[in-house]
Amino acid sequence: MRKSILALCLVVLAIPLGASGVQAGPIERACLTSNRQAASRAVCACIQSVADQTLRGSDQSRAAKFFANPDRAQEVRMSKRNADNQFWARYKAFGSTAEASCAG
Repeated sequence: MRKSILALCLVVLAIPLGASGVQAGPIERACLTSNRQAASRAVCACIQSVADQTLRGSDQSRAAKFFANPDRAQEVRMSKRNADNQFWARYKAFGSTAEASCAG
């Protein structure tokens, strides 16, 4: 009985350590390194969480580049390429969801 209680305590104590070791995704990293005033850990983590739910991995990498170069977003938005238009539709949906979910 005593060993099982000790084991349970160790598992409970180890959970936060494992969770904190998770690496940030590309959107969260870009958000945290941006010079935006509202870029806090909590907001950037929330935005990454929405990205994980709404964007593919390649879309996340592409969107993360917009933080450093907003002109790139404008180029994609104005593009006539079908692939860019499809990406932009996914990106807009992500942005709307992130705004609704993460606005403080």
